[in-house]
Amino acid sequence: MHPILFKIPLPKYALPWTWVLLAIAGLSLAFAILYLVRKNREGAGIAGVIAVAAAGGAFALKGQTWDMGPVPIYSYGVMLGLSLVVGWYLTLGLAERDGLPKETMANCYVVTAVAAVIGSRVLYILTNLNEFDSIASLFAMRRGGLVAYGGFLGGLAGSFFFLRRAKIPLLPWADVAVPSLCSGLMITRIGCYMFGCDFGQPLGPKAPAFLKSLGTFPHWPDGTLDHGSGSPAWAQHLHEQKIGADALTSLPVHPTQLYESLVGLSLLALLLYARTKQKFRGQIFFLFAFAYGVCRYLLEVLRDDAERGSIPPSLPEHILVPLGYAILAAGFAIGFSQLIKNITVRRVAQVAAFIPAVLLFLALKPEAFETNIEFSTSQFIAITTGFAACVAFAVFYKAALAHPESAMALRLPLPAGAPVPVTDEDDEDDEDDEDDDDSEEDKAAAAAAAAKKKALAKKIAAKKTARVAAKAAPKADVAADDDAPDSKKEADPKSIPLAAEKKADAEEEG
Repeated sequence: MHPILFKIPLPKYALPWTWVLLAIAGLSLAFAILYLVRKNREGAGIAGVIAVAAAGGAFALKGQTWDMGPVPIYSYGVMLGLSLVVGWYLTLGLAERDGLPKETMANCYVVTAVAAVIGSRVLYILTNLNEFDSIASLFAMRRGGLVAYGGFLGGLAGSFFFLRRAKIPLLPWADVAVPSLCSGLMITRIGCYMFGCDFGQPLGPKAPAFLKSLGTFPHWPDGTLDHGSGSPAWAQHLHEQKIGADALTSLPVHPTQLYESLVGLSLLALLLYARTKQKFRGQIFFLFAFAYGVCRYLLEVLRDDAERGSIPPSLPEHILVPLGYAILAAGFAIGFSQLIKNITVRRVAQVAAFIPAVLLFLALKPEAFETNIEFSTSQFIAITTGFAACVAFAVFYKAALAHPESAMALRLPLPAGAPVPVTDEDDEDDEDDEDDDDSEEDKAAAAAAAAKKKALAKKIAAKKTARVAAKAAPKADVAADDDAPDSKKEADPKSIPLAAEKKADAEEEG
């Protein structure tokens, strides 16, 4: 275990926090003014908030100093930084594939990452208030002190407010962002393992030797860290009097850090595969929230570190643990089981989802009375977010089946002048629309030609009829003149065929 990778050699010097924060406040204020001159209200607002926060911190930390010297580079901090870099490339690559505006998504990633770090720290502070004896200690994050679910909730809130200002839907972004959470779990949990935090319960005597070797944490030399000696597992076991002060290592425990790192890798593969079968925007996000909720809930059963916090209700372990899993199983039956097309297989899967809850009840049921326990903070969040994701999936999946084309459409009101993203599906739709337009125009032209041809034939037929009538009229009039009255005999014989021809011409014009 290597909690500190190396140290940056710097001379020892006591730097007043007040002057440091006032310098930051002044620099931020200068940027705020510069942004206002350039009419960038958003940038001015962010810089102004930083200036106010730094000025407030300078007042709160008045009289305290920052004792500078050799700067330790903690393994957890390095792995956290690495996870952010990997997440940057993964998220923006997926966003570009989905046709999301790259520059906006890059800004959103920065905001989301900052909000995630803040959220993870805030949740850790809220669940471990007894660890912090000064305001400066709230910001001492180099040695850890972050909660993954706090980062999930904080990042989600940061994304929501940023995208709301940009007038871009949240779910398309969430789909491309959650794979980076998986890679982050995979990387940062290795940092947790190197530091020794987030460890599991002691292993049984029949546990494999390699697992005992992985789960044994050493007693570091005094002075390795400035807040105590020994790895967190060794210190906790010493406090609980499970080992003596002369013990070189902790008891062998479950290396839950490595378990969760493998969970992150598995979820990353699952989400990338699910993208190939995606039915609607938001499906990948809901899948992550549910799948990680189940895995994290079960991992918390094996966790043993005292920094997790707890939330009521308080019930016996053999009842509380199966109850939480049963809620997640009910969520699966409502939501993600709908992906199984065969109705018989689906029913079997829905029933089988509750089997682990029964097995947990039987495995944890004590022979004698056992004290009550409570959900850890992460377990409670896992249950609520996992079940909510299942309900949301059921609603969106039903809508996607009814309207499959619009379920995957991107409707992004982009800023003026920005290029509109076009996906392959949009190209195909445009081509189909053009083909439909062409076919309709052809049909209209053919119908017009047929009508014109018909009118011409009718005109020719009318002329022929008029000519025949004109030729036949004189012969009929001669025969009729012998019996006709004198007044009618005086009529011009040419007037009859002429009138018939005029009538035909009038019909043709009509």
